[in-house]
Amino acid sequence: MSLAVVRSRAPASGRAPEVTVEVHLANGLPSFSIVGLPDLEVRESRERVRAALQNCSFDFPVRRITVNLAPADLPKESGRFDLPIALGILAASGQIPAESLLHREFAGELSLTGALRPMRGAFAMACGTARSGPSHGGLSSASSGASTFTTSGEQAIPVTCAQHTPQLYLPAASAAEAALVPGVDVYGATDLPSLCAHLAGAPDARLYPIAAPELSETAPAAAPDMTDVIGQRGARRALEVAAAGGHHVLLVGPPGAGKSMLAARLPGLLPPMTDDEALNSAALLSASRAGFTPSQWRQRPFRAPHHSSSAPALVGGRNPPQPGEITLAHLGVLFLDELPEFDRHVLETLREPLEAGRITISRAALQADFPAACQLIAAMNPCPCGWRGDPNGRCRCTPEIAARYLRKLSGPLLDRIDIQIEIPALTPAELSARSTAAGETSATIALRVNAARERQLARQGKTNRELGGREVDEVCRPDAAGEALLRQAGERFGWSARAYYRVLKVARTIADLAGTAMPSAAQIGEAIQYRRAFGSV
Repeated sequence: MSLAVVRSRAPASGRAPEVTVEVHLANGLPSFSIVGLPDLEVRESRERVRAALQNCSFDFPVRRITVNLAPADLPKESGRFDLPIALGILAASGQIPAESLLHREFAGELSLTGALRPMRGAFAMACGTARSGPSHGGLSSASSGASTFTTSGEQAIPVTCAQHTPQLYLPAASAAEAALVPGVDVYGATDLPSLCAHLAGAPDARLYPIAAPELSETAPAAAPDMTDVIGQRGARRALEVAAAGGHHVLLVGPPGAGKSMLAARLPGLLPPMTDDEALNSAALLSASRAGFTPSQWRQRPFRAPHHSSSAPALVGGRNPPQPGEITLAHLGVLFLDELPEFDRHVLETLREPLEAGRITISRAALQADFPAACQLIAAMNPCPCGWRGDPNGRCRCTPEIAARYLRKLSGPLLDRIDIQIEIPALTPAELSARSTAAGETSATIALRVNAARERQLARQGKTNRELGGREVDEVCRPDAAGEALLRQAGERFGWSARAYYRVLKVARTIADLAGTAMPSAAQIGEAIQYRRAFGSV
């Protein structure tokens, strides 16, 4: 046989689209070419595959070898196609049974010795394999028992299989994370010879699916606890409100006030991830260069990029488009410390994804849509030296210098941040009373947050932050006293329509925490206080 077909997947932003690796051997001058929009890593597979086959005592065909990676318009990257290419060459040259590759998927990078190296994107690939269903994966021609499968608009195709679960073959070091995905049998191989022996049906070289842990058995690691925070009752309350409604937060205060400490504890207040949320988050991390490990399962992402980050690093970019930090923080928290130190252009790119929860990166030949439903928490000093308003007079910044520092943040960006609060510096008395002034634990606060979230999901199917204009009018309408107070505050501070509605959303969240039917005047007043860090903003 001079043609073999092997199925694999590309690490494209968590989607892991299917890639068909077609290997053709023809007569003519010996050559080895790879087509189908491969990048440099994939083109280098020629030398890795050649050396691996020779060092594993396989015959490398002295023929014209053509490898096609289909579809041709999908960019191919990473060394994951080493294993499918090698298996395709062995099957096309008759060294392994070609039918053993049917209805299975393979991925892995080869070393020159034939060992399989760990690869990124294993979890995302398993998700794609599971979604493809039994018509693509998991049907072994060497198995006994016949079944018939159909797809929409196609004729029934008889196949033989032992089970209807898709099968995925990966390097042993990457198979553990992929085994977390339900609905797919994951096999881990250490090297090329042992995998080929398994595919050839050798009894003493049989591989077995890696046992997938029950999703409920894998609990998230313990997050930092709110009891570590000294004082700051107002900030603790603001974080509880933010966690309950999914609101974005800006903390303004001097150095050492605890802004970063508070931000790091926000993930511990958020409700537990559902199975679907955990799968989506893990698939995004797995396909990125950040990677994913089983220890991260069900942990809310917490991303804290440095203020020197570029716009492509923060929101995504490059060619082909790659996800940025805001996408890697999907369903978790994006923490931007020293907010005014970020380039203003970089910060302005956050406007649309913060509002829509998604971001579309467009290039001349490709457009990619990434999820970005994260919760932003930002921190900053009130002036360049950080001590503006300090009672001891340590600030030496003039009003103009302080104003110029704050103008680094545009009004439209601040408008999209629901809660903006000042964090005062801790006094020596508060520091000395640390052992006697411990607040509530994160677990206690999280119970109230989870109850408020359940009220929101039962009422409108999403968090209060995600409510649209008409929905705000329907579910966030305050009582008469609250309406009058909100109108007075809007006129006094010159709020935009967006700011006005965001105060209503925050008030609705406060009411959900209290279990009341509609926001009261007191709850409207509390929500107004969360817009006062920048005066009229």
